[in-house]
Amino acid sequence: MNKIGIITYHYPHLKTEQVLLNLLHRYHTDQLYIYALPFSPRPERQVIIRHRPDMTTSVGAEAIAKAYGISYVTINNDTEVPSGLDYYLVLGAGILSAEFTRGKKTINCHPGVIPAVRGLDAFKWSIYENKPLGVSMHFIDEFVDAGEIISILPTSVYTNDTFETLCRRHYELEIYITTHFEHYLNHPTNIFDGIPTGEPHRRMGHGTEQQMVEKFEEYKQFMAGRKEFL
Repeated sequence: MNKIGIITYHYPHLKTEQVLLNLLHRYHTDQLYIYALPFSPRPERQVIIRHRPDMTTSVGAEAIAKAYGISYVTINNDTEVPSGLDYYLVLGAGILSAEFTRGKKTINCHPGVIPAVRGLDAFKWSIYENKPLGVSMHFIDEFVDAGEIISILPTSVYTNDTFETLCRRHYELEIYITTHFEHYLNHPTNIFDGIPTGEPHRRMGHGTEQQMVEKFEEYKQFMAGRKEFL
């Protein structure tokens, strides 16, 4: 039985809650080990499109761990995470140290098609740069969204999508592939193999975001015609 280390925040975090509860249907509680990092709430950003749900609307992993008897350890930094588990899933963390990544099979699910769309606000940059939407499962190394790709699933786009429906579907795909990470380890899939590499992005600025919004209808028409992405 594989033992899974879960890297998250010692703070309510919705993605962690959703993935953890799904993992409980697939693993015994003694296969799961939670390592919780400190979290400093960030100032609220003014955006035109909120492309991800509020991550703080969660009961928190500590409460789930207590309810189900899962090992939960608070740590000050990632170097305190012990080696020896089969896989490590990153559900909530900042940039992890090179020391942490060495010798651990650490998996991240990035909400963009790598290596084309790397860094922050991948959903928005995909639309702005007219690149396909998808979720990439990859091993972590010391570079940003550049580790070995395991699998990439495309996010379907439809002509009658709104930002709300497309954001929701894209986020749900991220939860799905993260929960089923072992399946995609054993059955890798990537229809984007060979896609050109893009530079890592920072948060999208307000002016660029407004341009992204204006491109949305054209983007939907183009991507909805790509049958291989459905």
